[in-house]
Order: sequence, then structure tokens, then C-alpha cells
Amino acid sequence: MANMHTGNVLDREFDEFWSNVNCYAVVDFAYDQRCKFVRSANNCIQGTNFVPYMQLLACDLKCENHFEEMVYVTAFLLFSFELLICMSNVAHNYYTPALKVVSRMLHMNEHLAGVTIMVLGNTLPDLFALLWTINDDTPMFANCLSSALFVTMFAGGLVCYMSPFKMNAYDTVRDLVFSIFGVMLLELIIISDETVSLAECILLVAVYVIYIVVTVVDVYIMKRAVKALAREINALYELPQSEEVKERRETLQKKYDVLSEDDRVTLLQRKTTYPCDRTFSFMTKVGMERVSIDMEAKRNTYYPMARNKNHRLFTEFFSAIQPIKLNEWRQATMLHRAFYIVRAPGVFLSAIYIPLVDYELDKNGWSKLLNCIQIFLNPAVTITMGKAMVFREKSKLWYYNVPNDVKYGLYSLVVTVPIAIAVFVHSNTSAPPSYHWMFTVPNLTGSIFLMFQCSTEITVITEVLGHMLKVPNDFMGATVISIAISLIDLVTIMSMTLQGYEKMAYAAAIGGPFFKILLGTGSMFAVKIYLGRSTSMNALIGAYGENAFVLLILGLLSTLLWTSVLNFHARRSVGLFSMSIYGLFIIFSTLVRFQIIHPYNTDAFLADSHAVD
Repeated sequence: MANMHTGNVLDREFDEFWSNVNCYAVVDFAYDQRCKFVRSANNCIQGTNFVPYMQLLACDLKCENHFEEMVYVTAFLLFSFELLICMSNVAHNYYTPALKVVSRMLHMNEHLAGVTIMVLGNTLPDLFALLWTINDDTPMFANCLSSALFVTMFAGGLVCYMSPFKMNAYDTVRDLVFSIFGVMLLELIIISDETVSLAECILLVAVYVIYIVVTVVDVYIMKRAVKALAREINALYELPQSEEVKERRETLQKKYDVLSEDDRVTLLQRKTTYPCDRTFSFMTKVGMERVSIDMEAKRNTYYPMARNKNHRLFTEFFSAIQPIKLNEWRQATMLHRAFYIVRAPGVFLSAIYIPLVDYELDKNGWSKLLNCIQIFLNPAVTITMGKAMVFREKSKLWYYNVPNDVKYGLYSLVVTVPIAIAVFVHSNTSAPPSYHWMFTVPNLTGSIFLMFQCSTEITVITEVLGHMLKVPNDFMGATVISIAISLIDLVTIMSMTLQGYEKMAYAAAIGGPFFKILLGTGSMFAVKIYLGRSTSMNALIGAYGENAFVLLILGLLSTLLWTSVLNFHARRSVGLFSMSIYGLFIIFSTLVRFQIIHPYNTDAFLADSHAVD
């Protein structure tokens, strides 16, 4: 008993060391000691999304010098390029068509669909990812604003540059004013006090709720106005056609034409610059005819050719999952063929996993056998992988949880397999069933899950590269990592733009950052307060937060100015101007990183001097 040791504060600190130490501290260790460190540090597991890169480098590949590390990290970067292509394919061919289907079903116009459905699909995964990093000591305010600056200025400017269009004046002004107010409100809350209170978090969320309510009510009033104008125009046709009546009718008709342009999402006729290739078109400019598609004609394209319910069943199945189409391969150049080969794994994965619902395609993308398989395959894979990767134990990598979590996916088969059998018996290969629109649910969940995993994996790879090159965390977070996190927004916005839905894309470019700034940071602060975590000003702003704030406000104000001056015509020149504002942020951040200029925040030396005085 006399020799029994009583633990003290130092002992408890050593016991908690492996729970608190950052995995990337391993770069300061000798190469022969890194494997043991990586296997012991919990953060090396918690910071892993799909591939345990640090464990791979230290233990499996056994890197012995910096050159070998850079070779393998280069391979990781090539893998991130593959993930980007996969994400682009999913966004262009599965996610955005489903968004258009849902928008039409809910009778939304392009702008409302952009600031609601598209924003929720793009940013909700990022919101959950933020909540999972609640314990990380990162300048959240700086990262959030730099991400908002990238999406609003760069992605929004890219929309204007690639496809100039006529904006809706009222919607654009409302969004910009709300965004300016939201950013300045967040700045005021953070700098007005040393901490953020729960009431202030509720205020941030309330402002966003008010914005959504105003937007929905505005669309409702606009639809009522369109119907009233239509009735008044019809009534004028029934009157004796005098000059006054004709003049009145023409005036009302002009108002009706302006309002009816934004009345509902219109399905467009797609014309790509590569007539043999639809899936490569996200890299190219797509021509569009602003005409409505006859969905019933598209749905019943092959109906007269039907012989029985299962005519060409397996032929259509293998054609649907074929990653490289033979006719495209024959007509393609060597560069295109190389791209097809690189793209093939992502195309096959998305084709077998995500149901395709696209009213602009023949048969709306229906493939009987494939869609029936996806009825039970998609939910089972999503539930199993989601449970294993999101709700995993802190001390285990995700694939160790799959054997235990697969049972949750198997539970879904009790419901989905009978549904798949019923659909197979009832449906026809020649035309989709009337309930084909219901496949948009697994389409959206599968698309969002796959794009989120690709984006998160790219973010992890950039973090590995940054720490290998010993780049400061705050600089990486405000620049490279913010871009990686916003890749979902960029890809979906560009996909919508290239398909002819510039208004929806630009609305998402403004509404997405607004969602992150208010709802994302508000919920993050609330969770920190609930868990008793620090919400100090210095930790939130960092060295780049104020720079991002100033340039974001200048960018939003300049956008409000040029839209008014140019009568809300988005031109290529203003697109370049918007992108240059984000370029200024990168230049300023780089100069701050190398201490050439001082960041736009409180100087530590001056603060100490005032404290002494």
C-alpha cells in the first residue's frame, strides 16, 4: 500500500495525450517512429474519411524520406482528380435533373428552387460536417466567410462569364440585401463581445427563416399576379378592339411576359457541342433552346416498339451500366478516349447505385431491370455506408464497422425487395411507370451522399498535402480547404449553368453562402455553447477572417451596383470582375502568409501596448 502511486494532473495529461494530440504532428517525428504514433493517436482515425492516408504512408507504404512521401501524395492528388470527375458526373447527370423534376413537381420557379432545394442539397452535408468538427480548434468565422466568398464571387462570376443572362431584378436585389445584412450581423455579433450567446444564435437562425418566408410569399404573390393579368388580358379580348383597349392589352401583355418567365421551371432542349457525348458536356459549353419539352412524348418514345413487358430487358440493363459507350468511343479523339477511361469507374459506380430520373431524356432515363435493382440496392448501401462512416466509433476506421452495420442495410430489404418485385411485375421496359417520379428520392439521397463523400475525401487529401508541406493550418483553411469544401456548390452550380438554368445557378451562388453564414454558424455556435466549448473572438476570426469579411462585403455591394447599372444583365465582364475579387483575397492571404503585409485585424503588439497603458 505504501508503494501505491496516486495519479496527479501530469499523469492524467499523459493518459489523455493520445486522445487530444493532432495526427499531423507526426510530420515532426522521425520516419521510423511515425507508424507507432499514427496507430496510437485517435485523431488519425477520427480525421479519416474513406482512406487512412497517414496510416497508409507511415505503416503500409513505409515512407523513409520526404521524396517518397511526395511521390505518394502526388498519387493521392491524382486520386482526388478522379473523385472530382466522379462528383461532376453525378452532379451533371443525376443530381441536377432530379432537382429540376422536384422543382416542377412543387411548382417552383428557377429562383425559388435555387435558394431552397438546390441550397439545401448543396450545403446540408457541409452543415453536418461542421457539427462533426465541433472540437477542432479552427477559425470557423474565417473559413466560413472565405468559403462564402469563393461561392458567391468565383462560382457566381463563373456563371455570368460562361452564360450571360437576364436576372430577375426583385429577387436579385432582395438576395443581395439579405446577404449583406446577414454577413454584417454575424460580424457585429462576433466583435461586439468576447463570446457569442445563445440568443444571438437564435437571431441568426431567425433571420434566415424570415428570408425563406419572404421568398416563398413573394413567389406566391407573383403567381397570383400572373393569373390576374391573364384574366384581365382575356377580358380585354372580349371588349370592342379600340386603340385604347389594344394599348392597354399590349401593356398588360408585356408585364405578363416578364412575370411568366419566372413562373415555373422550364425543361429545355439540350444541344451539346459534342453530339455523341452527354456526360462529357459538363466540361464544355452547352447550347440550349428555351422551349418546353413534351414530357409525355419523351416518356413514350419507344412505346410502339413494345412486344412484351420485358422486351430487351438485359440489353437495356447492360447498356445503362456500360461506362463507355461504343459509339462515343469510335467518334472520340485520343484526348476524349483518355478522359472516358479515367471517368469510367465513377460512371459505373453512379449508374449502378443512383436511379436516373431525367424528363429531358428518352423514357426519362428508365431502365426496368436496373431501376428495380436500385430499389433495394440504393437504400441498403446508403444506410450501411452512412452508418459506418458517419456514426463510427472514435477508435476504429469505418470499414471495421461495416460487418456490424450491414444489418441495418439488410433490415431495409424487408421493405424494398417486395416493392422491387411488385414494380418488376407491373412495369414495362418500353416506358416508365406513372410512379417513376418517386425514384427522385433515392436519386437525391444517393447523389448527395456520393458527392459529399467525394468532396470530403478531396478535403482530407488537401489537408494531408498541406501538413506534409508544413503550410499553416489557418492559411490552408482559408484558401485551399475552403475551396475543397465548396466543390459541391461549384460543380452543381456549373452543371445547372451548362444545362441552361443560369437563374437557378446564380440564386444558389448567393443563397448557399447565406445559408452557411447564418444557419451554419448559428447552429455551430449553439452546439459549442451547449457543450461548454469556447466561442472566443480571436479563435473564430483568425488571421484571415477580417480580410474575407471586407472583400465579401465589397463584392456584394459591387454586385448590387453593377446589377442596377446594367439593368440586371449579367455580362462576361462582370463575371471576370467578380472572380477577380476572390483573386484579390487569395493575393492578400498569400501576402499575409509570408508576412509581407499585415492582416486586417487587431495587431497583437498594439493590443499589448494599449493593455500596458
